[in-house]
This record gives sequence, structure tokens and C-alpha cells, in this order.
Amino acid sequence: MFNKLKNIASKIAIKYIKNTNIIGIGSGTTISHFIDILYTEKKNIKGVISASKNSTEKLKKYNFNIYEINKIKKIGIYFDSADEINNKMQMIKGGGAALTNEKIISSFSNIFICIIDQSKYVKQLGKLHPVPIEIIPLAKAFIIKQLLCIGAIAKPRINTITEHGNIILDVYKLNLNNPIKIEKYINNIPGVVTVGLFTQRCADIVIIGKNDYTVSVINKKNFQLY
Repeated sequence: MFNKLKNIASKIAIKYIKNTNIIGIGSGTTISHFIDILYTEKKNIKGVISASKNSTEKLKKYNFNIYEINKIKKIGIYFDSADEINNKMQMIKGGGAALTNEKIISSFSNIFICIIDQSKYVKQLGKLHPVPIEIIPLAKAFIIKQLLCIGAIAKPRINTITEHGNIILDVYKLNLNNPIKIEKYINNIPGVVTVGLFTQRCADIVIIGKNDYTVSVINKKNFQLY
């Protein structure tokens, strides 16, 4: 069922592409479905910035032009998914360990479109998933200690090395009543590369594949759909 919901949401997301020069692409299973559909709009896309090796490999199979982010000035639209997202369009991301690239590319983009199935839309963040943090390995013990100071428990993700050669901590029991404050706190701990809370660079548009096979679009800034 979830694959079908991802597909119907992706088909709506595609309609935002209209003579766009360069777009950004995130990672994960939902985005894999999106890339399959994106191929139909290839003629309207000059190239793509990709957030993960897996997405890049799939894009190359469809012969998309892949650009390096340091060689462009701006990204028009960034498409990604989320592990959880609330009604303020704040997210937890990083289940696939690509959170650092995702945060960089989304921050570089004019519009951030988040494609999800209904199970990812939550009232409060942190109820379904831990919060991932990419960290420098040398700082692991120190960071775990700093997280204990706010009542959180961090566990290294087994057999996971990021594309930047770092490790992931999955953080449980975080109080996310004020997720912006928590994002800032964690990002200020020495040795943290980034945290998988996207509360300052939120999504602009959320496209939800619902359980009844309809689609809801939440458009925070009234961007034009067609």
C-alpha cells in the first residue's frame, strides 16, 4: 500500500516542474519512486543535484545530468521525503544517513517540496523515530554525555558510515516540544556535523499520499501548483 501512496504523491509533485533549470533530489524509498516518475519530465530539466550515492546512481541510469552543488548559484526546487513531519512542516530526517547533504541542498533551494505517505504526518515529532545526528567519531563519547544532560539517550547506528566518513547517533527520549531550540542546542555541540531536525529550513510544500488513495497538498507560501 505504501508504495502506491508514494507513487500518487510523486505524480502530484512532478506537476511543480515547469521549465526548471536545475532541481535537487533527496534520498530514500519515496524519492526512488519519484525518480522513476521524474524521467517523464526530463526534457524540462537541465540537471540535478543529488543528496546521496543511491539517488545519483539511479539518476544516472535515466541519463540525467548530475551537477555538483559548488558549481551552481541556486537550486529552483528540492524534492525529498521525511521520516516524520508535523503541521508546521518541521521534520525529522536522516533514516538513510544522508541528512547532511539533504540539509545543505534544501538550504540552497528556493522551494522545498516534501513527498510523504500519510504515516509520516504526525502531531508531534519524535513519537515514531529517533533523531539522527551525524558526528565526527572522535567526539562520540563527549556528544553522548552532552545529550544525557538534556535527558536524551544516544546510540551509535551499527554498521553505518556516512558518505563523509562519519558515524550516526540515533537519539531517543528527546523532548521536542520546542524542536527549534533542540536543533540549535545539538548543532552547537562540538563534533556534531548536523542533526536530522529540519526546523529552521522547513518544507514549503508537503504532498501527502493518503490511505484512501487521495492526495493532500499543504502549501505554506501559496506557491503556484500548475
